[in-house]
Amino acid sequence: MSIPYTPQTPAETPTCYRHPDRPTYVRCTRCQRPVCPECMRSAAVGHQCVDCVAQGAQSVKPIRTGAGGISRAGQPLITYGLIAVNVVMYVVQMTSKPLERELVLWAPGVAGGEFYRLVTSAFMHYGILHLLFNMWALYVIGPPLEAWLGRLRFGGLYGLSALGGSVLVYLLAPIGSATAGASGAIFGLFGATLVLAKRLNLDMKWLVAIIVANLVLTFTVPSISWQGHIGGLITGSAIAALFLYTPRERHRNYVQGGACAAVLVVFGALIYWRTAELIAQYGSLITG
Repeated sequence: MSIPYTPQTPAETPTCYRHPDRPTYVRCTRCQRPVCPECMRSAAVGHQCVDCVAQGAQSVKPIRTGAGGISRAGQPLITYGLIAVNVVMYVVQMTSKPLERELVLWAPGVAGGEFYRLVTSAFMHYGILHLLFNMWALYVIGPPLEAWLGRLRFGGLYGLSALGGSVLVYLLAPIGSATAGASGAIFGLFGATLVLAKRLNLDMKWLVAIIVANLVLTFTVPSISWQGHIGGLITGSAIAALFLYTPRERHRNYVQGGACAAVLVVFGALIYWRTAELIAQYGSLITG
C-alpha cells in the first residue's frame, strides 16, 4: 500500500499564520506574526499582514486632498516628476559647467542678490553616484508619503524641506563653500516618514536605523553638508507633524496652508538677516 508523502516543516521554522503549510521568515512589522508573500502588504515602513492593514484602514482616517478625493488613489506623479527634473538638470549640468557654477548654493552669490540659488541647488548634483543615491531614496520613500499626504501636501513638504536645508547651509556653512544636492529634501522625507510611522503606530526600528546610519555618514564624511541634512530633517519632520496631526475640521486646509506660509516667512527673515550680516562683513566683495 502506497502512502502519500507530505513534506514536513521543521518545528523551529515559522510558518505563515494564515497558511500553516508555508514556511517564512518574514514578519508583520506591526503584530510580528510570520507572513508569506501572498499575505504581506507593503507599508510605509516594512510589510504588514492583511489583518493589520485592514485594522489600520478602519482606525486611521485617510487624509483627503483639497479637492476632496482620497489621497491614496492614483500614481505618485509628484515623486516621478521630481526624479525626472533632477535627472534632466543633471544632464544639463554636465553639458554646461558655467551653468553649474551659477545654480549651486554659494553664499556670496546669494548675498549678492542671487536668491534663486537656494532653490536651484536642490536640483544639482556632484557626480552620478550623488544623483543615483538621492533618486533611489526618493523612489523608495516618496510614493508611500505622497499616497498618504496627497500630491499638493507632498510637493509642499519636499519643497520646504529642500529650502530648509538650503537656509541652514546659508546660515552656518563656510562662506566659500559651494553646496548642491537633493539631500536636504530627502532627509525631510526621512523625517516625515518617521512622523507618519509614529502616527500609524508602526515599527520604526528599520527607519530609525537608516536615519542614524545617514547621520553618521553626514558627520564623518568631510565632503557632506551636515547643515543641509539637518535643516531638511527638522523642516520635513515639522511639516509632516503639521499635516498629520492637524485636527480634522472645516478650515483645516487653511490652517495648514497658513502654517506653511508662516514657515516661508521665517525662512525669508533668516535669509534677510544672513544677507545683511554678510554684506556688513564683506561689503563690496559681495555686492560689487
